[in-house]
Amino acid sequence: MNSDQFRARIRNSIANENLQIALDTNTERRLKGRIAAFESLPDWRERRQRAHAIRAEVIEHLDTYLDQFIQNATQNGMIVHRAKDASEATKIVLSIVGTGSRPSLQQKLIAKSKSMVSEEIELNHALEAKGMRVVETDLGEYIVQLRHERPAHIITPAVHLRRSDVGQLFHEKLGIPYTEDIPTLTNTARRVLREVFLTADVGISGVNFAIADTGGFCIVTNEGNGRMITTLPPAHIALMGMERLLRNLDDLALMLSLLARSATTQKISVYTQLIHKPLAHQQRHIILLDNGRTRLRNSPLKESLYCIRCGACLNACPVFRELGGHAYNSVYPGPIGSVISAGLFGSEFVPLAQASSLCGACKDACPVDIDLPKMLMRVRAGQAPVSNDELSVSSEGDGLSLMSKSFLKIYSRVAPHPKLFALSQKFAWLGMFLISPFSHYAHLPAFTGWGYSKDLPRFAGKTFRERIRHQPRHSEPRSSVESLPPQTETLRFAQSDINKTEQFMAELAKVNGNVIQTNSDELTNKVIDFLQSRSTDRIHLEPNVLDQEALTKAGIGVSHETDPAIRVGVTKAICGVADTGSILEADGEGGKLQASLLTEIHLAVLRKSDIYPSMSDAIHLTRDTKSAVFITGPSRTADIEMTLTIGVHGPGELHVLLVDD
Repeated sequence: MNSDQFRARIRNSIANENLQIALDTNTERRLKGRIAAFESLPDWRERRQRAHAIRAEVIEHLDTYLDQFIQNATQNGMIVHRAKDASEATKIVLSIVGTGSRPSLQQKLIAKSKSMVSEEIELNHALEAKGMRVVETDLGEYIVQLRHERPAHIITPAVHLRRSDVGQLFHEKLGIPYTEDIPTLTNTARRVLREVFLTADVGISGVNFAIADTGGFCIVTNEGNGRMITTLPPAHIALMGMERLLRNLDDLALMLSLLARSATTQKISVYTQLIHKPLAHQQRHIILLDNGRTRLRNSPLKESLYCIRCGACLNACPVFRELGGHAYNSVYPGPIGSVISAGLFGSEFVPLAQASSLCGACKDACPVDIDLPKMLMRVRAGQAPVSNDELSVSSEGDGLSLMSKSFLKIYSRVAPHPKLFALSQKFAWLGMFLISPFSHYAHLPAFTGWGYSKDLPRFAGKTFRERIRHQPRHSEPRSSVESLPPQTETLRFAQSDINKTEQFMAELAKVNGNVIQTNSDELTNKVIDFLQSRSTDRIHLEPNVLDQEALTKAGIGVSHETDPAIRVGVTKAICGVADTGSILEADGEGGKLQASLLTEIHLAVLRKSDIYPSMSDAIHLTRDTKSAVFITGPSRTADIEMTLTIGVHGPGELHVLLVDD
């Protein structure tokens, strides 16, 4: 895509009134929500710097950590593959899918959770070309798949659409009466996709983070589709960019405290899965993709590999907020996309770096403190690696127009000479007079393309030195420290001063969960009362949690096997997390993961003594599990017009029976 093509897409985006309304809605809610989310993390600046240092350490010693991860994952029973490029990754996926449960002549059904790597290698097209049926199960991804589009945002794929667009789409594609009611549209997708989850031959997901010293990986979702496709199909394939590594579980806890706040304005996502081994009767594969990442790591753009794919820079960028993702015509749009697209895919994406005001908002928003303005300047200067095996750089100034190159060359020669620079400022008004009346016309060139929608500013009548000479002098200049606003001291409480139970209950209520307080003697009766209030006479029960004899006397049937028709699942949580209102569930006897996933209502038994202060305290309990998940409220989505809807693929209700010891 050359500069002219990019500018044509820019003009189309700016002229699209429907797109502008959708982007404005996303921006306003994301920015306000992010501010509120980080208010609950007083030390977020320190965490941000630690996160930056961790990512720098991993990328600097990536080969060492990859070897450690591969060794541990293999010992855990997972099958690890390495792919040097998109073609090799696609071949590996096809070879795995070809060994699925159905005969090779029958069409295989592939259920996919959100994965930017799969978009990067165009996996869906390759699978469909071989006769496979591929279904995106994230609501936003499902919507754009039905529209035959790419995602418009790393986190919110359908950010460019309004409810009327989705209503018309579902009317045409799914045959439902036209409606703009978002819960109705969400329930329609739930009904259609439930059958996909239950019958899929293979599940394919991305990977948010992998942990070198445990050989496990983490998947973060809100809707429950990620849990479905990693739990139900007989084979699961995890697609992972080779840079998504962390050293240990402590690193992961830190990253999780920053990721959701930056991505979706939550303290933590609804489902944070940690997967270490295959489940019974299941194959689990991990594909580690290079596809230019080694080349990028050995280039001046290495810092871009620190990215944790939160999308915060897209929401903060004043340019992206006017254009949306499709204007970039790349898998990865926005500030970070302008860097990694040029680094991974070649010089045709260098012009994307021109779509930046270099205001620094992207750097301020980045939870791992990537210096994106510096990276964008390096791409503009032609320092993106070429798209072959060499580690050289592309031509200097590839992303600039001829006029821009000429102007910058003149500027670079004039600027080092103060007298010549001052003289040039005196005559700059003449050029301004010739250019500014015409710069808003799209058919005439401007220095950077900014003139398509903004007039160039007028040059100052006087130089800086001339203006400063006439300013009154202060007898004692103020120090830079004195000029700063007073700093408010952060209140910090010792953990012993915090009532963990009350904090847990308050946080769970914020995420639409509910607490039922009880004691050991009354636990089963409390459950019976609840079930009778919901006219429910059959449950999926984890063994040794309730008095089954009492349940039978009350006319309640009990199943320990997976049955999608059962409305209520009852499990015992391993622990609770006070500062997020989360509970931890893990694989075990009686299909307890399915009991907390497939049912409409999830009842979790939690003892007060098992509540931990924070994720960093509880995360090590996952180390010896095959698959574990931190659950924070009922499943949810905001993929249609950023409107929160409770109950998507996972349970629509979460009730925690808090047992007093």
